[in-house]
Amino acid sequence: MLPMSHPPFIIGLTGGIGSGKSAAAEHFARLGAAVVDTDAIAHELTAPGGAAIPALVAAFGPDILTPAGALDRAKMRTLAFSDPEVKRRLEAILHPLIRQESEARCRAATEAPYVVLVVPLLIEAGPDYRRRCQRIAVVDCPEEVQIARVRARSGLDEDLIRRIMAQQASRAARLAAADDILDNGGDLAQLHAQVEALDRLYRELPRHTPS
Repeated sequence: MLPMSHPPFIIGLTGGIGSGKSAAAEHFARLGAAVVDTDAIAHELTAPGGAAIPALVAAFGPDILTPAGALDRAKMRTLAFSDPEVKRRLEAILHPLIRQESEARCRAATEAPYVVLVVPLLIEAGPDYRRRCQRIAVVDCPEEVQIARVRARSGLDEDLIRRIMAQQASRAARLAAADDILDNGGDLAQLHAQVEALDRLYRELPRHTPS
């Protein structure tokens, strides 16, 4: 008989914009974890021919697409953070699709020692994602570091970055929800060392957690 597969042990990984979630997730993946990234799923859904494109065009018109047929993320971001109703309609289209796909990918990761479910808005999203996770890990850094990283990475102006941050959970709220904290105020080597310590913990925990 084949051995029974157990439900995957899921770590919810979150953090504010520019905190370094992607760098942490990439290192977890290098160490053998299955990584399910909701932002990557959102990119797939809004790529040319993506499953969300017809509903987005119906809601916002063809002008929100790039010439290649993908969602123009910069244009959509500006609209969404200028008008709460646009943001609400956008989320109503994307969030159910992202939840469905991320749940399917987590369930399929039965061979991995554990799953890292990357959800930028895990704290803000209500109980759905938290219920799926056995632990929550928060990537944390000072807000000024977040702003500097986002400006260097994407060229957004500081006012828009601060408006995005203002609509995310506060740093204090994320830390209060954390089981584990990755301090990413330093360099990449320091972050990697913390990820490696958590990897050792997460490989051990499922053995002692009731199914």
